[in-house]
Amino acid sequence: MTTQNNHMQLINETQTPWFHGNISREKTEKLLSDRSDGTFLIRNSTNYPGDYTLCVSCNGKVEHYRIYNLNDQLSCDKEELFDNLTQLVSHYKRDADGLCHRLVTPLVSDAFKRSFQTDNMEEKAQDFKRAGLLIPKTDLILGEVIGHGEFGDVLYGTYLSKQVAVKLLKNGMTSDILNEARFMISLRHRYLVGLIGVVIDESKDVYMLTEYMANGNLVDFLRSRGRHQVEKSQLIRFALNVAEGMAYMELRNLVHRDLAARNVLLDENFIAKISDFGLAQSMNQQIIESVKGKFPIKWTAPEALRHSIFTNKSDVWSFGVLLWEIFSFGRVPYPRIPIQDVVRHIEKGYRMEPPENCPLVISNLMTEAWVLEPASRPRSWILADATLRSDLIYP
Repeated sequence: MTTQNNHMQLINETQTPWFHGNISREKTEKLLSDRSDGTFLIRNSTNYPGDYTLCVSCNGKVEHYRIYNLNDQLSCDKEELFDNLTQLVSHYKRDADGLCHRLVTPLVSDAFKRSFQTDNMEEKAQDFKRAGLLIPKTDLILGEVIGHGEFGDVLYGTYLSKQVAVKLLKNGMTSDILNEARFMISLRHRYLVGLIGVVIDESKDVYMLTEYMANGNLVDFLRSRGRHQVEKSQLIRFALNVAEGMAYMELRNLVHRDLAARNVLLDENFIAKISDFGLAQSMNQQIIESVKGKFPIKWTAPEALRHSIFTNKSDVWSFGVLLWEIFSFGRVPYPRIPIQDVVRHIEKGYRMEPPENCPLVISNLMTEAWVLEPASRPRSWILADATLRSDLIYP
């Protein structure tokens, strides 16, 4: 079996929206040339069999980047190495890191669309109807694009005069968003972004309506302001909001699996709420995720990366990384450590130093969250209680 086939055991044309197989360079340029910056796809390399090509739309042009196959690992620059294409895509979605633009929106392949044509949309719609969350499209007014999700745009909208955020997905790529929305039906907590409802129109396009969070995501907020504009007490309140949301999820026996500052949103009153439940699941002892490379390495607990075991304690590890993000004002974790070396460093005992001027209580929470043995990490409600104590210390 070729090395390329080894990679494609985990990633094939029907499992990922962005992989287009043997599409030609010429057809790629036709598909991407008029797309928004950051629209991308991956295809098999024409000139270098066994390698791939990452194609990105930017400033009206299409840039083609060779993805090298190096001893069963993949790389665009021969420095950052990845086990598979999903890891590579996740990395360049967070940071352009030498590309013309960071990856934003996948150009969905026909094969991926076909893989969902047998979904029973009517059956799924009944779940929302029973919950009173199936909304007529005539009640929704769409506005401008305010962001980009994994499979499509996020728009500003109004529903019965109420401000909402709208995830829009076209027919053929709706399964994941419907699963996320179904998961959110029963979630009701002041520190979790709430589901308003779902629109499924005559073309089977899906619109998922959630609370509108006026101040965007936490990591962008922190990076745009910095320590001179955000007081320490405000940082602690962000952490407390998230910890209380986590405690609620643990009480409901739910695991988020993608807890990070980019997935925490701020409302008009700067209350922080956990969002993006696309990877969240109910937990029975543990969660086994068979598709490797789906999770952000620098935020994910080592046992989850090594053995695909997810529990509330793996969320606690991620919360420790999120604390580091908050008190470093949005820096990327594990600076100067290549992504492929992070787990090895952690297992050898390396831990990030607390950010400058980080309160001792918060530093201690990071240390407790990053214990290698999951059972020795604190429970979510203990994190919330300890964070509240630090809030009293730094009013």
